[in-house]
Amino acid sequence: MAFHFWDGEMLLVDKPLGWTSFDVVNSLRYFICKTYNIKKLKVGHAGTLDPMATGLLIICTGKMTKQIDRFQGLDKVYEGEMRLGMTTPSFDKETDPDRHFDITHLEINTLNAKSRQFLGEIEQVPPLYSAIKIKGERAYKLARKKEDVKLKSRKVTIHQFDIINYKPPEAEFIVRCSKGTYIRSLIRDFGESMDNGAYLTALKRTHIGDFSLKDALSPDMLKQAILKETGHTFIENK
Repeated sequence: MAFHFWDGEMLLVDKPLGWTSFDVVNSLRYFICKTYNIKKLKVGHAGTLDPMATGLLIICTGKMTKQIDRFQGLDKVYEGEMRLGMTTPSFDKETDPDRHFDITHLEINTLNAKSRQFLGEIEQVPPLYSAIKIKGERAYKLARKKEDVKLKSRKVTIHQFDIINYKPPEAEFIVRCSKGTYIRSLIRDFGESMDNGAYLTALKRTHIGDFSLKDALSPDMLKQAILKETGHTFIENK
C-alpha cells in the first residue's frame, strides 16, 4: 500500500468509541507529519460523528480535502440502539433521564408502523447538546451552562427507518438518511410521536454513499499500515 498524503488521500477510518471526529483528524495529522517529516499537511473529515458513536469516518488529506463537501453530501447508513420509556436532555445517555413513561403496551409492529411515518423529507431540530455554533460558541457548552438557547429546525430526508429487534426497553434500528440528519433527534422525535419517550444508547455508521465500514481501518491499524510502508516498527502514543 503506497500513500501520497500531500497529493491527496481519502482514508476510511473506523472511529473508536469516545473519540471525537477531530481527535481522529488531529491524531492522524500528527502521526503522518512526524512519520514523513512533513511540516504542514491539510487533513479534514467528511461528516462528524459524536464521541459516543462509532463507525465509518472519511478522512481526506492534502489536495483531496477539496473533495470533502462531495463526500459530506452522500447519504449515510446507521445501526443503533435506543431505550424506550425515558428521555434525557441530550437525547442520548450522556445525561441522566428526566422523564419516564409506561411502555407495556408497545410491541415491535407498533414501533415499525410509527417509524414509517418519518420516511421522506422531515423537519428536524438538532440536539442542544451538539457542536453547532451559536454566536461563536458550541451549543453543548451553552447547554451545560443552563443557558436558554433555541436551535432552528432543518429539513432532512429519511430513506429508511426500521426497528429490527425489540426487547423492552431496548430496541435496535437501522436508518438510511441524508446529510445533516441527527439520529439523536430522530429517536427523540420517534418517542414523542407515540406520546412516549426514547433516547439513543448506541450508534454505528456503516456506510457513507457506497463506502463501507467493512473497508475501514481503526486509527491504530492505519498507523501500522503507514509504518509498514516507511519501514518503522513503532507507533508514537499521540
